[in-house]
Amino acid sequence: MSSRVGLDVGGTKIEGVVLDAAGAITERRRVPTEAHRGYEHIVSAAARLAGELLNLAPKVASIGVGMPGAVSRRTGAVKNSNTQCLNNRDFPGDLARAIGRPVVAENDANCFALAEARLGAGRGHRVVFGVIMGTGVGGGIAIDGAVHAGPQRIAGEWGHHSIDPSGASCYCGNRGCVETYLSGPALAARYASECGRTADADAAEVFAASRAGDSTAERVVIEFLDHFGRALANVIDILDPDVVVLGGGLSNVAELYGRGRAAVAERVFTDELLTPIVPNHLGDSAGVVGAALLADG
Repeated sequence: MSSRVGLDVGGTKIEGVVLDAAGAITERRRVPTEAHRGYEHIVSAAARLAGELLNLAPKVASIGVGMPGAVSRRTGAVKNSNTQCLNNRDFPGDLARAIGRPVVAENDANCFALAEARLGAGRGHRVVFGVIMGTGVGGGIAIDGAVHAGPQRIAGEWGHHSIDPSGASCYCGNRGCVETYLSGPALAARYASECGRTADADAAEVFAASRAGDSTAERVVIEFLDHFGRALANVIDILDPDVVVLGGGLSNVAELYGRGRAAVAERVFTDELLTPIVPNHLGDSAGVVGAALLADG
């Protein structure tokens, strides 16, 4: 492939890269998203960053963009974005007009799955389920090295299937969504609640406290891993992917690959769990690399 340009529009930062013909990053730049300044500001910041990168790769015909949410096939506008000022707006179209190049947009978790399928931990596997577990919980599916988005463009959104209809309210309007149990903030809040104080530890610190013998932390971790097993077993029952690749901040937690995998194996509808559950290879770069892979060189 020739050079490609991609942007990853996140809640706190907009990252952009130029990839060479081998898929290696030759330039990476970041700017703050500053979503509190509104939709037009995000379009402007993304356009400026894209322009800088296109100056370094002037032959690129179009760019790829990863973003929270998806583009509705019905309206052409963004839906389901937790950067809420993007919702009901034609972000890809407005960005394309601002930079004078076509824009190919996709959900950020789909970009993660695509990058890991082609260049990372999913290489050599036909069906890759990419998991994001961090501030939120998302997922994407890549089949034969291409994004599988589905007719509603929600394929892989395991973070918003309910595992407890009487559970906590989710911003999406449902109750007991996986995201309300398996995100980093949810784990930290659960630990704080059990300790009777406001949240003052992040998810990694809760796991560290569990390893150090904190009985409250261990109880919260057991509950967390139980929800992880139940939720991911549901996905494997339905999709039966060749590999599950974990991304996001919680993908660095060793327990997910041992006790977490055992919790999945207990609940999946089979006598033997053969699906590898592995950490990503591309780290924080996966989303923006996947975005670049969306576009033609």
